[in-house]
Amino acid sequence: MALKRFPPAQMLAPLLLAALTSGLIFAQDVQMVPDQQDKDSATKAQSHKADDQDDQPVTTFKANVEVVQLFFNVKDKRGALIPNLPKENFEILEDGKPQTIKYFTPESNLPLTLGIMIDASASQTNVLDMEKQVGGAFLNDILRDKDMAFVMSFDIGVDLLQDFTGSVRRLKAALNDVKINSGGHAYLPDTPGMGGGPVPTSGTPKGTLLYDAVYLAAHDQMSQQVDRKAMILLTDGEDQGSRYRIRDAIEAAQKSDTIVYVLLCADRNAYFSMGIGYSGDSDMKKLTEQTGGRVIEVGNKTDKLKAAFEQISQELRSQYSVGYTSTNPLKDGKFRKIEIHSKDGSKIQSRSGYFATAAE
Repeated sequence: MALKRFPPAQMLAPLLLAALTSGLIFAQDVQMVPDQQDKDSATKAQSHKADDQDDQPVTTFKANVEVVQLFFNVKDKRGALIPNLPKENFEILEDGKPQTIKYFTPESNLPLTLGIMIDASASQTNVLDMEKQVGGAFLNDILRDKDMAFVMSFDIGVDLLQDFTGSVRRLKAALNDVKINSGGHAYLPDTPGMGGGPVPTSGTPKGTLLYDAVYLAAHDQMSQQVDRKAMILLTDGEDQGSRYRIRDAIEAAQKSDTIVYVLLCADRNAYFSMGIGYSGDSDMKKLTEQTGGRVIEVGNKTDKLKAAFEQISQELRSQYSVGYTSTNPLKDGKFRKIEIHSKDGSKIQSRSGYFATAAE
């Protein structure tokens, strides 16, 4: 399929201005259209979802039918997953008010929609090949019938390398197509610990459009999908040049009901030894905690990356699913905070809330 590329940072300003003055959202101007083979793959996957709907213990819900659906993990104090707890073990609060659980299953078998987001900025030079290899093996392991995934890279621009497909072969090919793009700016190839943060250059860094990539992936890709959704970012967590802010990225992910995981490829000691500040983990923790995922430290070690992917695989295949009808009937479009409590004190990993449907 033809490469779909978002504009680089310097071209986004006029687009944003036009979007704001017309009342439209910028991301709507950047449509990502799959080729015919991918359309067929996506259509087949969606038809399978419809065929199997009666066999699912939990129906797929959207906020506009006033039913809120949550996917979450339960862990003990050591971080180990706890499966098969009964419905009576949980209570849900929305904006501090108790909610009645109407639908519950201790292990969701709904289809998975996955986004692989890979940082292709200059700082990832020494870890990119590792990410391609281990990421491809993960896709081969995690995807099952009726699952779909896409691959997107980000650097001075945002590229959709492969739209939704159930073909692992296509997804691996897209990963293998990722190339470092520094926009022609110099970087330091011999810097120890490459794979973390912006590297000093002789000029102004072109940027790493991390927040733009998350926003666009959530708004343009995930918002149109149903069932379970997750994005996995392989990055150092440092953003430079995005027009959207971290809060915009978080809100877009929340509105699309997408869990975000970050595999943090960064060597902090290398930063400090060069007198370079590193803060990529701070915003990444905000992004993941608010959406129900988490940050996993990888550094530049292949074994750590493999272990991180394995942990994510286990979590995605061990999710509880609950649905409830909110006691708040207002269609005000506002954010509502959700708390899930386990009566035995176990730790809950879940998104922090959702945006109510706005009145038309």
